Amino acid sequence: MRPEAHSHRFWDRENSFLFATSAAFNTADFVITRDNLRHGGWELNPLTRIFSGSTAGLAVNFAGETAGVIALSYFFHQNGHHKLERVVSMVNISSSAAAVTFDLAHR
Repeated sequence: MRPEAHSHRFWDRENSFLFATSAAFNTADFVITRDNLRHGGWELNPLTRIFSGSTAGLAVNFAGETAGVIALSYFFHQNGHHKLERVVSMVNISSSAAAVTFDLAHR
């Protein structure tokens, strides 16, 4: 894939908004998942399930997910793939929003 010619600062307005939205949905996912687990529910994501034994482990998982989104976006930014840089956040926002919606629907 060839890098795009357009460049911008990494912490521009759009990325700041995307990262804040991603963090907000990850936080909501954490809170709702923790609440569901406390009331006898289970974690459907096999990767997150590893951390679901404690609140601290679950918090580390969701904080790591947010940090991973920013790190991967930065990697794409540094390599000139500015569209992919933003897609990473959009995919994470979509998946977290879907998880929150599913969790709320299955309380």
